[in-house]
Amino acid sequence: MQLNSNEIAKILPHRFPFALVDRITDYEPGEWAKGIKCVSVNEQFFCGHFPQEHVMPGVLILEAMAQVGGVALLSLPENRGKIALFGGVKHARFKRKVIPGDVLEMECELKQRRGPVGIGTCRATVNGEEACTAELSFAVVDEA
Repeated sequence: MQLNSNEIAKILPHRFPFALVDRITDYEPGEWAKGIKCVSVNEQFFCGHFPQEHVMPGVLILEAMAQVGGVALLSLPENRGKIALFGGVKHARFKRKVIPGDVLEMECELKQRRGPVGIGTCRATVNGEEACTAELSFAVVDEA
């Protein structure tokens, strides 16, 4: 199953400039999701990171991976209309720079869930080359 940006917006609460997933290429609700971010020189964060050599901030790569995992989690019928908040980041490793023109391919597998709290293992690549890996924890809450 694929989702375009309009369909993703029906699941995730993120909006410009913080919607960091352009397309979900496949997913299994409650299990895993794969998605892409087409990195453009027009991204606001490149104005300051860094003006002389554009590099996508690592924290935004983590956020983009978390949003992919959020689609897997929030696409469950019982989680519709809720939000997923970061609980923590473990074992984050950055292996290559992500720059304008790159297509960041991300995947997140939900490994463990207990009630509203869970853990996902995530990976981001560019042209098959690993850019980032991390274990992300989250909590699902009702929107305020």
